[in-house]
Amino acid sequence: MHRISVRVDDTLFRQLQRRAYGANLTLSEFVRQVLGEAADPDGRYIYSSQDEVLATSIQILTLLATSIGARAPELLERGMLDARAILGERGLLDPEQDR
Repeated sequence: MHRISVRVDDTLFRQLQRRAYGANLTLSEFVRQVLGEAADPDGRYIYSSQDEVLATSIQILTLLATSIGARAPELLERGMLDARAILGERGLLDPEQDR
């Protein structure tokens, strides 16, 4: 096993920490998995299956939000606030967007 030392700027470090926390992993575990995926021997794009699931989820949630918004706008607004709070707690939102 090899040890590597890498300098990472503060912004990238905080982003990695948030992503690791959001995945319920330590920063070391998260980085090891990312490096392992990036070193895929078949040279595949490392996030392709996750991107597909994410895209499908976004489409489904967009349809649901549109339907709810048309019927009960106040319910949609409350749901969006709750979702932002949950995503923020998990470190999945950019704090800069909340300013």
